[in-house]
Amino acid sequence: MTDRPTGSEFGDGDPVVRDKRRIDPDTGKPREASEQSEAPTAGAAPGTPGTPGAQPPVDPSDLTGPSAQEALLTEALKERTADLQRLQAEYVNYKRRVDRDREAARELVIGSVLTELLGILDDVGRAREAGELDGAFKAVAESLERVTEKLGLVKFGEKGDAFDPRIHEALLHNYSDEVDGPTATMIMQPGYRLGERVLRPARVAVSEPTEPLPTEPVPAAAQADGPVENTDDDKAADESAE
Repeated sequence: MTDRPTGSEFGDGDPVVRDKRRIDPDTGKPREASEQSEAPTAGAAPGTPGTPGAQPPVDPSDLTGPSAQEALLTEALKERTADLQRLQAEYVNYKRRVDRDREAARELVIGSVLTELLGILDDVGRAREAGELDGAFKAVAESLERVTEKLGLVKFGEKGDAFDPRIHEALLHNYSDEVDGPTATMIMQPGYRLGERVLRPARVAVSEPTEPLPTEPVPAAAQADGPVENTDDDKAADESAE
């Protein structure tokens, strides 16, 4: 295999084909290293492979640090990782907000249904106090109470509880020597709550401790000097008598 002619015949800059075979096809003998490559043709750009002063191509494995392409890939990987972390944080916040709103809506619906059932529970309680809760009616009433308790309905309001205006509604008020502070002495209607939400306050009669009527204090000077005579009134009475 021989080199293609170069020069003005084919124009400058055409590719040069070199015979790099180790065995000479004509003689069948090994070639010298100097014979395997030819001098660069005229017009070859300096710095190209095979020209004086040309730098050999750099093998990527010979680099001691990351190359420019690796640095770009590393930077792109960091940006994508930051984007994924931000999207994950936004998704977690969105999921928490949706779960919170869903739970609030659930409690609102359950509270609305239970509020409509409070009248029936009051009837059940009055029938139990009157001794009329028996038979099939008793079974239905107990099933209703179990279902409402399962949904989270809590009954409150007992005789002797300290009066709390946040959960109690005072319908009657009186004084008593048997209490030390405002106390619910009678439960007229029990209260109900769902979680922290009060569906209905307990309606009660409130008793407060008996307090003595305040007396007007006597001035200290009057106590020391005795009763003060009203000379002006006595003088006017004498004049009228004359």
